Amino acid sequence: MKVKRGETILPGLPCLIGGALLTLAFAPFDYWVLAVAAIALLFFCSLNCDPRQGFLRGYLFGLGMFGAGVNWLHISINQFGGMNLIGSLLVTLVLVLYLALYPGLAILIGNRYFSSHGPIPQLCAFALLWVLCEWLRAWVFTGFPWLQVGYSMIDSPLTGLAPLAGTYGIGLAVTSSAALLVAALMPATLWRRIGASILFGGLWFGAWTLKDIEWTTPAGGEISVALVQGGIPQDMKWQPQFQRQGFDLYLELTEPYWQHDLIIWPETALPVLLSRAESYLDEIEQRRKEGRANLLLGMPVDDPATREFFNSALLLADEIAVYHKRHLVPFGEYLPMKSMLGGILDFLRIPMSDFSSGNPVSPVFANERFKAGISICYEATFGREIIKALPEAEFLINLSNDAWFGDSLAPHQHLQMARMRALETGRYLLRATNTGVTAIIDNEGRVLRQAEQFVPAAISGAVMPYAGMTPYALTGDLPAIGLCIAVLLALYLARYFSPDDRAR
Repeated sequence: MKVKRGETILPGLPCLIGGALLTLAFAPFDYWVLAVAAIALLFFCSLNCDPRQGFLRGYLFGLGMFGAGVNWLHISINQFGGMNLIGSLLVTLVLVLYLALYPGLAILIGNRYFSSHGPIPQLCAFALLWVLCEWLRAWVFTGFPWLQVGYSMIDSPLTGLAPLAGTYGIGLAVTSSAALLVAALMPATLWRRIGASILFGGLWFGAWTLKDIEWTTPAGGEISVALVQGGIPQDMKWQPQFQRQGFDLYLELTEPYWQHDLIIWPETALPVLLSRAESYLDEIEQRRKEGRANLLLGMPVDDPATREFFNSALLLADEIAVYHKRHLVPFGEYLPMKSMLGGILDFLRIPMSDFSSGNPVSPVFANERFKAGISICYEATFGREIIKALPEAEFLINLSNDAWFGDSLAPHQHLQMARMRALETGRYLLRATNTGVTAIIDNEGRVLRQAEQFVPAAISGAVMPYAGMTPYALTGDLPAIGLCIAVLLALYLARYFSPDDRAR
């Protein structure tokens, strides 16, 4: 059925509102049921549309979703990047306009190629295409996986799917649930509505029962850890006159914990290049030897020979280990197409905007006390990055600096994604940040201890090392994405075996 030109915008307004409401499914609100309801609304509104109208409705949904969910980006650009408020809002708007293309693309393809055989195949296609577009969004321009619907389910019955199929597997369950909900509520035969309801309930019950499976097992005794959060404002920490003050604060917060197995300071806790940090490191080493702790801290590392700079993690132990961040943030830590866009660096004036990517080595720090998988900030938003540390890593560590995002939704959303990484891998995850959210997360994705945001603090606890591999850690995203592609291809090819199509 074609939609008249005069009906272009008005029917899409519920989609715009639904997209904005979807944000409430994520942290810190955690109304996860809204994820299913909002996507079901989009699917319902997108049935019986021509491709152009379907794209518009999907695009409006994306505008509401990303406009409400990632508008915090302007904070880092304006307050810490030096760009004026209007400019930062325009940059954020461009990102939102780009991200909204992905929901629009899912609905466009669903209407263009899968609408000829009735609403059920089309709803199925919508569910599969949404997940594939999320996967695509996590790859293009190095990826932006924020607000993938699977993350909203971290406290729902669907979390049993995380060790099995990862975030995309949960996302497919969410979109399939939305499609089944529409099928159960729309006018149809009684048996079709009953069948959709049974499938909906079976999907959620089956996922809930999976939560009882232990995919990994404890390995060895507990490890005592302390996570230190300096609470230093972002506009202060990079100023040379505050470097000593910030360092002394970290030493003071660390003082009670030198007898622990591992102390962790966050990303760029020491905002001094390694080549100029000898005196600071000597002080740490003196205190470390007086106790017994290993200390892991974030700091920028320079290579005088190549004139490269790295966002790095250093483990100060009997033997020093260094990890250079590999997955950098475009336009934040490096500039894509620098030869063409070099002037933007000076225009944005963002610190840490010219880092080099580390070599693809094993992100594991191992000694006689522990084996820990290391990631820095943005890397924890990619499940495919974290599982590279397995099976060797017995627990995971993420150093981050969410001070860039101020008092916004971003730090809570980032913590939610870190919780998913713990659940996917069956490992504890220790998350140390400059201003929060610093937390100890267990192997089931539960936050055991958490520091108050923006307050200098240290939290301590015991970490149980784990061994073994979850199915997701073994296979990554391939099963969930492969299933989407295979079923979508089968749906597309089925049109050629339809009696109606053969008659044509």
